[in-house]
Amino acid sequence: MEKTATRGRPREFDTDEALAAALQVFWSKGYDAASLTDLTEAMGITRPSLYAAFGNKEALFKQALDLYESEKLAYVQSALDAPTARTVAERLLFGNIANITSDCPGCLGVIASMTCNGDQSSIREHVQQRAETSRQAIMARMQRAIDDGDFNVAVEAEAITRYLSAVFQGIAVQAGQGVPREELQKIAEATLALWPGR
Repeated sequence: MEKTATRGRPREFDTDEALAAALQVFWSKGYDAASLTDLTEAMGITRPSLYAAFGNKEALFKQALDLYESEKLAYVQSALDAPTARTVAERLLFGNIANITSDCPGCLGVIASMTCNGDQSSIREHVQQRAETSRQAIMARMQRAIDDGDFNVAVEAEAITRYLSAVFQGIAVQAGQGVPREELQKIAEATLALWPGR
C-alpha cells in the first residue's frame, strides 16, 4: 500500500503494517489490557500519529477487527459453500483451529469480549454484533442443510449453530491456555464423529 498523506505531508509509516502490528497486540492482550504504549511501540509510531491515522483506541480496534475478518476468517466463506452440513462443520472446525494456532492463541473476538470491562461495553457490543452476523450466516446455511435432508435426526438450525459456536469458543479458550494444536484437532474430530448427519 502506498503511504498515505495527511495535510500534504507523507506519513513516515505504512498504515497496513502498523494496523497488522496493532492486531497482534489486541490479539495477544485483549482490548482492555492493550495500552496505548503497547500499541504505539508495536506499531512503531507516536500517539499523535496513531490518532491522525486511525482515530482513538476504539476506532483502531474496529479497524483491526476488519483486518482480522478479511485475512483470518476467509475459511468461513469456504465452509458456507461446502456441499453438506457435516462438511460445513468440518471446514469451520479445522479452519478455526488453523486460525487460532497460526499466530497468537485464542480468537480476537472472544478475547476482546471476555476482557472488556463495563466501561468498554460499546466494544463488547460491537464484537457481539459482528459475531451475530456470522452466526446468522451459519444458521441460514444449517437451515438449508435441514431442508436438503442432511441430518438423520430432527434438529433446529439455531440449536445446531449454537452448538458449533460453543465448540468454537471452547477450542479458542483452550488454545489460549496453551493446549496444543493436535489436541484441539482431536476435539474437532470427536465433534464430527458425533455429528448427526452427512
